[in-house]
Amino acid sequence: MITKYGLNTFLFCAAFSAILIIGSLFIHNAWVKYPLVVLSITFLLFAVNFFRDPERTPPNKKNVVVSPADGKIVIIKNTFEDQFIKEDVKQVSIFMSPLNVHVNRIPIDGKVDFFNYVKGEYIVAFHEKADKRNERTEIGITSSFGKILYTQVAGFIARRIVCDLKVNDNVKMGDRFGMIKFGSRSDIYVPANWKLKVKLGDKVTAGETILFEINNE
Repeated sequence: MITKYGLNTFLFCAAFSAILIIGSLFIHNAWVKYPLVVLSITFLLFAVNFFRDPERTPPNKKNVVVSPADGKIVIIKNTFEDQFIKEDVKQVSIFMSPLNVHVNRIPIDGKVDFFNYVKGEYIVAFHEKADKRNERTEIGITSSFGKILYTQVAGFIARRIVCDLKVNDNVKMGDRFGMIKFGSRSDIYVPANWKLKVKLGDKVTAGETILFEINNE
């Protein structure tokens, strides 16, 4: 399935590939014709891979924060979050390569109480300071277990963040809410009393991989 968040871009890519393939039919030079066909098909396959939107099954637990993005854990640290949680927190940062699924998912049940869009720079997404310097959305959810904040951060290639959330929305873990196009990053901040469930270098899956857990007693 192709995500609705990138359908227009995908259709443009598909149309462009089709035009190149049809055009190649009128080229008689084999050294030009066949590389053009291969390039067109490769481009189309990349678009299909990038804009795919597979189904996901969230864990049957409420006292957890799941990954909002597919990718690799590149940063784990303790810091202070000064916009929404406003206390010492644990931070996990996920780098999304162009080969990952780029549809983002809600990390925990709750209500959106904070939303902020920042028009920033486009340094490489895995840079430690990308979360403070790059274009991004910042989303704060109040859950029955407390507040969490997470972001969509544009990368060096990415130039388009899609997010259909707004303040006062009630959200459910694992639901789709947007995407970042062409390589990006997501940061998740939770209060310091949450237990970390991943480590540096782990591959994570949006809507399924548990990042943090808290005692619900």
